[in-house]
Amino acid sequence: MAIIVDPDSLTYGSGSSTTACVLIDTTTKTIGLVAGKGSLTTDGVTGDCLYSFLKECWHTDTNALNLVAYPFPMNSITNEQFEFWNGWKPKDDATRKLIRTAGWAEYDSTGTYVARKYASIVTLGSIGAGEYVYYQQSADGEPTNFTYSGAVNEAVQYYGNITYDSTTTTFDYSTYFKVFIRIQGKSYGDSQLNDIGVTTMSTIVYRFPLSDDSDTKITASDSTISTAAPYTGITVTYYASNQTRTIGGVEYTFNVVIAGNDSSTTNIYEKIQYLLRQTTDIDTGTDTVTGKTASALLSFVGDTLHTSTGVFIDNLNASYINNVVFTTTTGSSVTYPYTASLTLNFNENLSNDTNAIYRVFFTNDEAATTPLGYNYGTANAITVQDSSAVSMNGSVGGLSSKTFTYSYDTNIQRGAGSAAKDAPITVVAIGLSTSQYVKATGTITRSTSNAISLVSSLERNYSNPA
Repeated sequence: MAIIVDPDSLTYGSGSSTTACVLIDTTTKTIGLVAGKGSLTTDGVTGDCLYSFLKECWHTDTNALNLVAYPFPMNSITNEQFEFWNGWKPKDDATRKLIRTAGWAEYDSTGTYVARKYASIVTLGSIGAGEYVYYQQSADGEPTNFTYSGAVNEAVQYYGNITYDSTTTTFDYSTYFKVFIRIQGKSYGDSQLNDIGVTTMSTIVYRFPLSDDSDTKITASDSTISTAAPYTGITVTYYASNQTRTIGGVEYTFNVVIAGNDSSTTNIYEKIQYLLRQTTDIDTGTDTVTGKTASALLSFVGDTLHTSTGVFIDNLNASYINNVVFTTTTGSSVTYPYTASLTLNFNENLSNDTNAIYRVFFTNDEAATTPLGYNYGTANAITVQDSSAVSMNGSVGGLSSKTFTYSYDTNIQRGAGSAAKDAPITVVAIGLSTSQYVKATGTITRSTSNAISLVSSLERNYSNPA
């Protein structure tokens, strides 16, 4: 079915009629709409069509209700803006939800003041059947689903009172309105008044661009995201004051920090999108932030993850550090200088040796403008530092592998002129009881797939009697 736009598709009767879709009750002065009667469905009827139909009823009263003896119930300002007056009003909220593409004001029964105001909310874009758009009427308000699923064409009361003839205005939400669509596995959308150039609502139609398409970055189910690693370790914290993070040697400020739990950009995105559909507090800090009405935090452009203003990701897996664009609190877009990654793979002999250690050296410093002799196998040998200026050395600690980041574009440990050049390295490891000394060489290139395997022979002769 479709929204009724032709008055000839409507039928009317008295307030007690069981067959008419428009009920005109001259005693209570109400206009009722009944979906399922005649041609009227839950798709509703336009306000202009209803107004035109009532004019025909008052002009030619085929049901002999003596309608012309009563003041006319509606005033038309435009074909999308109306007033219910002269003591008339819609029968109930079910009727109001069936009036489409129309905003209106409702006067009190004495006609002396506006008791209620309704704006018509229409969404532009594709929204799947069975999917609910919801809205928020204040910045900290609760989310409310629209009555019907799919694309929206529905009136919402933004001013007035709950008790119809009360002279007290219970609420006025005329300066804030925001609509959301957030469906698992689909792209999220939201739109608010200032997005469409409106500062104060009136009794008219507001059209919000809003749609949802399949989100190819979402593959995990809600069940997996809510219960399984690495998702359970990914959290978000909102801060009242700016937090400083260093990118490429420069400090920037952020006020929302995602704990990445050494995860991929896709896993982090999946968890954040999951959190943004929750009706509970998603902030691990001291603030209260309801997921469903929180602002978007992340978005993908191709395979590059972009953060919203003020959002940073801590502990992102090193393999993905080159695929993120951060937006600071001032709106600046910032990326890390190219960060290579280096994975050290340890064989079982090293992994099983509780005393096994490793260390990564520069093989030579020939890339420097003036080589200083920082070569492996000499007294001047230096340990390679990761992108946080922490030396790449330590205990194997039972690991089968360990991945480091390396600031390819900015590392000048080997001397001036060595930045943005391949770095030949020598990696050594040695244990005590189960692993012998082992050395392996390789090169850190401008890549996130650099890897070196340390295969230590089984130690058979080490002895340290107690």
